[in-house]
Amino acid sequence: MVSVNFGRSRQNEVYTGGIHGRKPIVPTDFAELERRAKAVMSRRGWAYIAGGAGEGRTMAANRAALDRWAIVPRVLRDVSERSLQIELFGQQLAAPVLFAPVGAGALAHPDADVHIGRAAAELGVPYIFSNQGCAPMEDVAEAMDGVVPGAPRWFQLYWSTDDRLVDSLIGRAEEMGAAALAVTLDTTMLGWRPQDLNLGSLPFARGEGIDQYTSDPSFWEIVAERLRGAADEKPEISLGAIKTLFSIARNVPGGLRKNLTAPEPRAAVQTFLDIYSRPSLNWGDIASLREKTTLPIVLKGILHPDDARQAVDLGIDGIIVSNHGGRQVDGSISSTDALVDVVDAVGGKAKILADSGFYTGADVFKALALGADAVCIGRPHMYGLALDGADGARDAVANIIAELDLTLGLSGHTDVAELDRTALRKQD
Repeated sequence: MVSVNFGRSRQNEVYTGGIHGRKPIVPTDFAELERRAKAVMSRRGWAYIAGGAGEGRTMAANRAALDRWAIVPRVLRDVSERSLQIELFGQQLAAPVLFAPVGAGALAHPDADVHIGRAAAELGVPYIFSNQGCAPMEDVAEAMDGVVPGAPRWFQLYWSTDDRLVDSLIGRAEEMGAAALAVTLDTTMLGWRPQDLNLGSLPFARGEGIDQYTSDPSFWEIVAERLRGAADEKPEISLGAIKTLFSIARNVPGGLRKNLTAPEPRAAVQTFLDIYSRPSLNWGDIASLREKTTLPIVLKGILHPDDARQAVDLGIDGIIVSNHGGRQVDGSISSTDALVDVVDAVGGKAKILADSGFYTGADVFKALALGADAVCIGRPHMYGLALDGADGARDAVANIIAELDLTLGLSGHTDVAELDRTALRKQD
């Protein structure tokens, strides 16, 4: 659990290990973390998690925009005691950091979502369960409660073309103790992702990352309906198709032998691909969400100030300013530049979270100073997961929180809740 003076405690832990010849498994800087993770991940896993849309211009823009803001430290202030704690939707959080949802996490490590949940619970910060996760949400919640009962967790919702599934997923999220519902808006269809395309690799087509669906009774009702109405077709037989079939059979519930011959597993994958997201999603759908849940509603993927204003007008509780880690639109506005516009547009009428390209404690500091209430961390925890499972995911985010704590104090501040733009200066 994050505590007062967490940064110094984390430093001391690492340096004490060094006295005994132990170096951290998870590197403490992002560049080395990324390099080592790439060395242990499969080509498919690396392409999916590290890759971006198009030529990667949005990923580059995320970094460049953060670099245009410089921290201006103040001195001769008593910073011996500092607070990273925040309140978010009625929950007290140890730090203004969340584990972002990342789909198909098993590409980095088996049982990825369960390990990530445990990591978040140990640190006392929320994990936003991925709608495209590799474990049912109930299993992840149980694992988190085994670490800290009632550990904070949210649920990410992809709005399906079938409202029965939407309603079922929301009901399950409420039952497993989600503190908020984060609706992803920017992936009503997949962006152009050359790293995946060049490998012909779509994890979901192999049954990877569809566990929220294959654990849902409404989903199986939809699959059964489609099977009843389907015409008999002979699939193309190839070595690749056989390998894919084995992958589907392993990832869908049921015995391997039965899944290899039964039509349901293959139909489940095709059903997911057909219905997982709704390109026609619009503001009317979002307005109707209030009738479906009492959970706080957070919209993920807003970048334009007018969209932020409309969300506030609908009574939305929070906004995650995000360009999906640069994975959807090549040449998009950076998350940091959009954050400034959205914060000004909202005027404190909703909680604002930042996402996409925030990889260090200094990055988090800048986002908070620009007006974010909290920051979502994505790739770093996935890289830590690839290196050392739950401990690696925990340590990757612990390092970010530790650097945030030290940056806070070394810049002359004692409370993240009091940061504002006077702590920064815009560079030309």
